[in-house]
Amino acid sequence: MTEYRRYAIYYAPPPGAFARRSAHWLGWDAQAGQAVDQPVLPGLPRPLAELTGDPRKYGFHGTIKAPFRLAEGMTRAGLSAALDELGARLAPVLLPGLHLVQIGGFLALVPQGDDGKLKALAFDAVTALDRFRAPLTEAEIAKRRPDRLTARQCALLDRWGYPYVDEEFRFHLTLSDKLEAAEGAALAQVAASHFAGCLPQPFVIGDLCLFGEDAAGRFHLVSRHALAG
Repeated sequence: MTEYRRYAIYYAPPPGAFARRSAHWLGWDAQAGQAVDQPVLPGLPRPLAELTGDPRKYGFHGTIKAPFRLAEGMTRAGLSAALDELGARLAPVLLPGLHLVQIGGFLALVPQGDDGKLKALAFDAVTALDRFRAPLTEAEIAKRRPDRLTARQCALLDRWGYPYVDEEFRFHLTLSDKLEAAEGAALAQVAASHFAGCLPQPFVIGDLCLFGEDAAGRFHLVSRHALAG
């Protein structure tokens, strides 16, 4: 069994066209645990590999509970069992679809419609699984740049190990590094063409995915846990 440095709870698309195109877009297939060729697409301001370096290592995903080290005495098997229990009481989330936006300089897909049920699901996962999370080290806290966070975000970071939970949570599927405005606009046009015809309508979150970070810093899809509440 592979040992992972950190774990995370993510949304990842089920097998199909959307999963395939998103994996090729980033150049990393988290489910297969391997690199894949990125397409050469017309209109790119630079090679796609140079525009997607940051999200590539995580694989295509939407964060539900951000990466964390296991707390002392906790195991991957225990975390997996807790995810099964959580999934048994939480219902799937259904939204109209996804659309492209730029958030803080990076390109992402975000849900259309009222995301209240998605926010509630994510915070349920954050709170129910927090016993598995080791406390943040000083270095991990520093990486979150607390000097740039609001007082509320700092409080959330201190309590839950991540500043963007509860009312600060915004679900998104990252497609690029942080880019200058002109490059971001050009990439958005290319992405719209690349994902045309495969964006899910409706967009359904039907399971929670356990991801693990390997020694090289790449994340792998370890297991899926159905939402059946």
